[in-house]
Amino acid sequence: MKRELFLILHNIRSAYNVGAIFRTADGAGVSKIYLTGYSHSPSSEENQDLKSKADKMIEKTALGGEKSVAWEKREDIFELFEQLRKEKFTVVALETAPDAIELGKFEPNSSVALVLGNEVDGLSAEILEKCDCAVIIPMRGVKGSLNVSVASGVAAYGIMEKFV
Repeated sequence: MKRELFLILHNIRSAYNVGAIFRTADGAGVSKIYLTGYSHSPSSEENQDLKSKADKMIEKTALGGEKSVAWEKREDIFELFEQLRKEKFTVVALETAPDAIELGKFEPNSSVALVLGNEVDGLSAEILEKCDCAVIIPMRGVKGSLNVSVASGVAAYGIMEKFV
């Protein structure tokens, strides 16, 4: 059975980060991206003059990734979690939670929906509570976390390696 990786971008403030995640998702082989909360979504508008600043920011960093990776905007993240569980996905937070599993030690036994949160605040306690587990990227320097787009790439490639 082929396992898939989906990303859920929740309340990502920066359209540049959203675009960078699309580009990396394409390279890593992510099957789909869900955009929830106030995360910016790519535009379907073809006319450059009608695109918003955020649309142009996504395009600039995604370099076409927004066209090659399936995506969907969803209003209710908790309904999305339930839908994905019915499709046999494990819902995994990428977060610096106390009980988080180090990414290298995470052994998925199903398809994974990886939840990425706000650049400053991360994921809320309510969202973390609804996830099946959390994974963390070990930090070896002074900073406690990576930029969300960088972290998504590290995690996506790490999880996809487990699927091979």
